Amino acid sequence: MNDLSTALTTWLPHQRWFAGKGRTISGVTIERETPMAGLSHVVLRVAAGAEAGADGERYQLLLGRIEGEVPPRLAAGLIGKVDNAVLYDAVHDRDAMGALLASFAAGDAHGGLQFTCAGEVDSSLPSRVMGAEQSNTSVVYGEDLILKIFRRLQPGTNPDLEISRALAAAGSPHVAEPRGWIEAELDGETTTLALLQVFQRHATEGWAMATASVRDLFAEADLHADEVGGDFAGESERLGAATAEVHLTLREVLPSRTVGPQVAQSAARQLHSRLDEALTIVPDLERHAEALRETYDAVATLTDPIPVQRVHGDYHLGQVLRTQTGWVLLDFEGEPARPLAERTGLMSPLRDVAGMLRSYDYAARHLLAERGGDPQLAYRASEWAERNRQAFCDGYARAAGADPRADAVLLRAFELDKAVYEVVYEARNRPSWLAIPVGSIERLAGSAPGDRR
Repeated sequence: MNDLSTALTTWLPHQRWFAGKGRTISGVTIERETPMAGLSHVVLRVAAGAEAGADGERYQLLLGRIEGEVPPRLAAGLIGKVDNAVLYDAVHDRDAMGALLASFAAGDAHGGLQFTCAGEVDSSLPSRVMGAEQSNTSVVYGEDLILKIFRRLQPGTNPDLEISRALAAAGSPHVAEPRGWIEAELDGETTTLALLQVFQRHATEGWAMATASVRDLFAEADLHADEVGGDFAGESERLGAATAEVHLTLREVLPSRTVGPQVAQSAARQLHSRLDEALTIVPDLERHAEALRETYDAVATLTDPIPVQRVHGDYHLGQVLRTQTGWVLLDFEGEPARPLAERTGLMSPLRDVAGMLRSYDYAARHLLAERGGDPQLAYRASEWAERNRQAFCDGYARAAGADPRADAVLLRAFELDKAVYEVVYEARNRPSWLAIPVGSIERLAGSAPGDRR
């Protein structure tokens, strides 16, 4: 490895967006480097763990170089010193990010990088890096624009760009309007590198609103969820309606169809396969395996046509914003760790419904993990979760003209599949939260498939 590759081998495991945490990096290859104003665009190949003998994974990096003393503003992105120059992640460099924005405004092309401008772009806006994301990096320009940089690259159009453009073109009020994007060719396919959108100023994240409501409830000793001033059910109903409206629009403007029993049987096999994989990681799930498999087997018996279409794919309260005019949905790229072909496939919209229902359980119960097993708080959390889950479904049913709870077998299977995924995640990352998805599995798997409406 050269000096840059060596420096990146040390730096990458500490980045939130690096997917290879816990695996030993055996090689970093600079596949492509494109000089630009104030930075270089670098495409990396990273081999880690079992991938060491394969091509590894691709990542992109905006690389800055400086000689001499490093300004404090760049310290957060420091990579290391190579050939008498200090290297840093240029997303922290306001001058470099300003030059990048100017490339959008001009519709520039740098080497193999193509900038597309799809609306008004003020290139004088100052930048700041947002610190909350994990799989990507976002840079906010002033109070007007936000640039999402897709760190891990897979050849092809990112569904976040594809779906956001489709919804905006259809006039949906529930999407942040795209203002530009960067593309390059990888493996012969036009590939999305970054997406520039209107920034939702003065908006509040759904997760923050929901958890504030739960705290309000916990602070009241003798009130029910519908009696607390911070009751969230009205917003949950509006969010359900917004979700249904987005699904209806996507059904109209992007491919959709209905599938029959063979696809239901295939879905059941996939559910079983994911459970098998989870059991190897969290053996304690075995005590629920029989009930889970019974639920999945019920999916295989479905004979009615099942509508499938493009969906969000990774839907939860952290992916929605409450603006002054209503709910806006974000991040349509699906689960970044999954292959692009899977993320762009047609799915039942109940996948998104199930994801949001799981998120309500998390919003209600995560504070219990911090406060211990107080039975009274546990009861109140359950009451809050059920009230908001039902309100979301009520709103969805009103806007869609069909109640998601009517497809009880499929919805319950998708919820359980998501909970199994959560068990694995919490076992690896937050053991103190493991009781949240385990408790959900006990509740969901303990009822017959036809019981949940």
